[in-house]
Amino acid sequence: MFSFLGVPVDAAYHLVSGFTGILSPVLGGLAAVAAIVAFTMAVRVLLLPLSLRALRGQAVQARLAPQLQALSQRFGREPERLQRELAALYKREGTSLFAGFTPLLLQWPFLSVMYLLFRSPQVGGQVNTLLSRDLFGVPLGSHWLSGPFGAASLASVHGAVFLGLFALLAVLCWATARLGRQLAAGAAQAALAPAGGGGLLLKAVPYLTVVIAAFAPLAAGIYLVTSLAWSLAERKLFWRPAVAATVSDSRRVQKA
Repeated sequence: MFSFLGVPVDAAYHLVSGFTGILSPVLGGLAAVAAIVAFTMAVRVLLLPLSLRALRGQAVQARLAPQLQALSQRFGREPERLQRELAALYKREGTSLFAGFTPLLLQWPFLSVMYLLFRSPQVGGQVNTLLSRDLFGVPLGSHWLSGPFGAASLASVHGAVFLGLFALLAVLCWATARLGRQLAAGAAQAALAPAGGGGLLLKAVPYLTVVIAAFAPLAAGIYLVTSLAWSLAERKLFWRPAVAATVSDSRRVQKA
């Protein structure tokens, strides 16, 4: 574990353990899973201002797509002039090229703490007892490929739990990618340009979360499912208006 994250991970461990103790009388064996979900959602609520800033920045990028396309076509052979014009456009709009990415980068320390919590066998020099809890008999600290190959087969509870987790992640990744394509299509329409299909590698990138979960403990996979579901909900709430605004801009440009 990275030493500079030791203190926040230790604090997070005590909070999740406390949630587990509170929920145990009601949920029994599922208390630790519920505590992971609740804690993940609580952290995402705290990070909501940063998430909304990032989504607004991405929405601005989509709204400015027609002007960015026009500037690129007009000054494409004059890189310095193009940079000045882009800087002036962003200044007039009160935004920047990195407005949609900087808030996301600022979230990484918080999300890293949570991920380390759910994959570290020891926290604060003591055994991470959260990983000794289980979901349908599968320890939260276990991995998909742990034990003999037969233990990870479809016929076992171990394999079924992990494959169910992967299926949930795959559906969430697909829905997130689909929503992203809608926004990209709206931006392309606004810029009067066809949306690019993208290569196979680009289409596979959204599913890297499933690959990460395949090598992570079950607890980390539950965290990934919860966090990805939360991110998808945020995008559904705040990207759809951006798509509508982009299409509106497209129609206005076409009529001009």
